Amino acid sequence: MSDIISSAYVRRDLLTERPAPVKTTGFIGLMRTRLFNSPTNILLTIVGALLLWFTVIPAVKFLMVDAVWTGKDRTACLTENAGFTVGACWPFIQAKLPQLIYGFYPEAERWRVNLSLILAAALLLPLLIPRLPAKGLNASLFFFAFPVVAFFLLHGGGITGFGLSWTAGLLQLFDDSIIGAGQALLSLAKTSAIAPLFWLAGNLIVLVGSAIYWLIFPLTWLRDQLQGTGQSVWADFAITAAVVSLIAFVAGGGVRTGGRALTSSIGTFIAIAVVIKLMGLDHGGLPVVTTNLWGGLLVTLVVSVTGIVTSLPIGIALALGRRSTIPLIRIFSIAFIEFWRGVPLITVLFFATYMLPLFLPGNFTVDGLVRALIGISLFTGAYQAENVRGGLAAIPRGQGEAAAALGLSWWKTTSLIVLPQALRHVIPNLVNSFISLFKDTSLVSIVALFDLLGSLRASFSDPKWSTPSTAFTGFAFAGIIYFIFCFGMSRYSLFVEHRLNAHRRN
Repeated sequence: MSDIISSAYVRRDLLTERPAPVKTTGFIGLMRTRLFNSPTNILLTIVGALLLWFTVIPAVKFLMVDAVWTGKDRTACLTENAGFTVGACWPFIQAKLPQLIYGFYPEAERWRVNLSLILAAALLLPLLIPRLPAKGLNASLFFFAFPVVAFFLLHGGGITGFGLSWTAGLLQLFDDSIIGAGQALLSLAKTSAIAPLFWLAGNLIVLVGSAIYWLIFPLTWLRDQLQGTGQSVWADFAITAAVVSLIAFVAGGGVRTGGRALTSSIGTFIAIAVVIKLMGLDHGGLPVVTTNLWGGLLVTLVVSVTGIVTSLPIGIALALGRRSTIPLIRIFSIAFIEFWRGVPLITVLFFATYMLPLFLPGNFTVDGLVRALIGISLFTGAYQAENVRGGLAAIPRGQGEAAAALGLSWWKTTSLIVLPQALRHVIPNLVNSFISLFKDTSLVSIVALFDLLGSLRASFSDPKWSTPSTAFTGFAFAGIIYFIFCFGMSRYSLFVEHRLNAHRRN
């Protein structure tokens, strides 16, 4: 026992201190582990620092340090008057800010633009915050009610009828187009070598148009009778509300389950009646401001938001059509997508602005801004279709098979199972297209629509603010505006992607 105790080792002196471990957190840790941990990273860090030194520092000096902040004309931004090398001329932006936001919109009516922007923000922000309730009602107001209200706020004018008159007008326009085509063929039959064929086809088309005329005659007659009364708008509104509510009641299940649909329909029409009365749409509405007076940030937001909102449904429909098993739908979708993706946006804008009116009936005109919006929506929708199709292709086939095994129809399988997962996969691609569209709105200036950049270039022609730094200041301001919107969309898309992909987090 004593031998075991005597042979036991007991340390009687302290060990020497070891060096502290290398710090891997904080700024010093970042420099050690990311910036200077290898010769390649050291070289890249030095190059990046030099790039920031020669770009960011001069930009901050131009925009902030050497900038002129107050002044009434160009003399405040001249070097000989300021006493130093002048950077940005911010008094120019202050003087031209109304033009950069509203374009040539009448000053007395600019409250309508402000109200439209406030309504848009008030309806959009609750949609972007996930925890707020009533998303369905909010989305309905933003995507369906707000565009109509914004149109009458921005453009002005009133209404002379409602659903019945609008339906009768569209049907009559369609009938006039058919009869016009038949008469054109009859006129060709007088000079053509195949006159009998043209004569037969022309008479057949005219006969079809005449049959359509008598089919829609009760509707057009009722419209004409309503136009003769003093309250044509409200009479038309009452008839439309009754017909639509009855259809909603029957489609909702009749006496058993149709009460909810009927209540929703009546509530919707009551809200529409309140809007018509408040805006005075039955008595001419607000003064008309034609779209050639719109400009600046207003046009940029109208074009970009309209293109973003309308292109996604178009893209989803085309993507589903391209994967359809029905040959006609699949061929049409493929042809549509490939045609619009193969044409530059500038060509689309030129065609929509200058050539589209040539294909419309003589008594039918479309506003220039509306034509550009239609062209941009179709163009962007074709690109979105390919993004969505990529997401659909990423969904395993077993998802659809499992839904079919549960007895779900194709519509429910697509809308509830396949499409939500597909859209979640392609959020970066969709937002990338949205950002690209927001920046491409500057192309509308080539078709006489003054967006933010167009209004900015027009403001350069003012000799009162002609200085060497005016152009640089204007483009820097426009770049900041574009960066704020694009960076905001990018960061929000990352937030949505991170939130929807919670199951993939480590």
